[in-house]
Amino acid sequence: MAPQSDDESLQQAPAVKPATQRASGGAHRASDFDAPFLEAPVPLGGEANGSLVVSQSFSGYDISAPVTVWRGREPGPTVCLQAAVHGDEINGAGAILQILRDRPFELRAGTLILVPVVNLIGFERNARYMPDRRDLNRSFPGSVGGTLTGRLAHAYFTQVIERCDYCIDLHTAAVRRTNFPNVRANLSIDRLAAFARAFGAELTINGDGPQGSLRSEACKAGCATLILEAGEVWKTEPTVVEYAIRGVTNCLRFLGMVAGKPIEPPYRLETDATKWIRAEHGGFLSFHVAPGQIVSAGEPIATAHSLHGDDLGVIAAPREGIILGMTTIPSVSPGDPVCHLAFPSEGSLAKVERAVNRLRVSSLHERVRDDLARSVNVTEHNESDPMA
Repeated sequence: MAPQSDDESLQQAPAVKPATQRASGGAHRASDFDAPFLEAPVPLGGEANGSLVVSQSFSGYDISAPVTVWRGREPGPTVCLQAAVHGDEINGAGAILQILRDRPFELRAGTLILVPVVNLIGFERNARYMPDRRDLNRSFPGSVGGTLTGRLAHAYFTQVIERCDYCIDLHTAAVRRTNFPNVRANLSIDRLAAFARAFGAELTINGDGPQGSLRSEACKAGCATLILEAGEVWKTEPTVVEYAIRGVTNCLRFLGMVAGKPIEPPYRLETDATKWIRAEHGGFLSFHVAPGQIVSAGEPIATAHSLHGDDLGVIAAPREGIILGMTTIPSVSPGDPVCHLAFPSEGSLAKVERAVNRLRVSSLHERVRDDLARSVNVTEHNESDPMA
């Protein structure tokens, strides 16, 4: 894939050399890689498939999550690439499986642990949560003697995460929502900030994550972890898969594990300012925006209608921002989330808008926007509407 050009007038992240050690002091590994989920240690230049026992079925048999380990010929960092911590979020699983099948890069150094489905129990039920109704992504680092969810979290955290220097955790929006691709990471951690910027996402949301989330607890354990939020549940969306693979490759290039330099995004917006815009009226929505779109203050986002066809009111953007995510169902009650906006921490989005306007229709950014827009019916706002 050819690099996309970037606007030189946009603020660029400073060049930061990748950290050579974990925050907890773990050095690059030159010896064989071993873990309980492997039958035998994996030497440099080797690869192996393994099974991580996460629980047992009602019939008493082990439930095991497939894990693959690839090693470069040279020592280097250990990186975990994982998906489906929420069992219904399978875009990331599709991306990892495509990497396993197509091998889009040659791993020259370090160790890559690939886990297409972390929450295998939820995955087999097409469910976000575990059967005990707990959220695995609020249960880390878990407990060896805890609940079903806590035990799975403990097994995964101790056997995989604690062996890693970095982690890329692939997610999608929750059910009935979609997300424009965005990276989420704690940018106050220097080595994580550099890793997150290397991913090459246009949007990066700064924050340390909820308590008990994998990224928050992994960072405390010395594993610098970012998440990608992109697309929606129960789907493998082609452009989202492509976006994820490009970002993963960028990160591995940054760490020196794969040849080449990371591809720069067409623009960068790093912010900790986001807000869900909620419905004021119950009704049926006509959407006027799509994920990834830039909106100005007061711009109509959606219009609510009664089932007689009467206009009930317009939902407008409170300030300039980018559509980070939105609901995919038009029927709402008062207070329901409609649109997730990301706001610039400072200044305006004029430079971002100029960068977007220069993009070709064939660019990945525009193809992602087009694909995600198909999940909602976007119509023009009727400015003659007396309710506008």
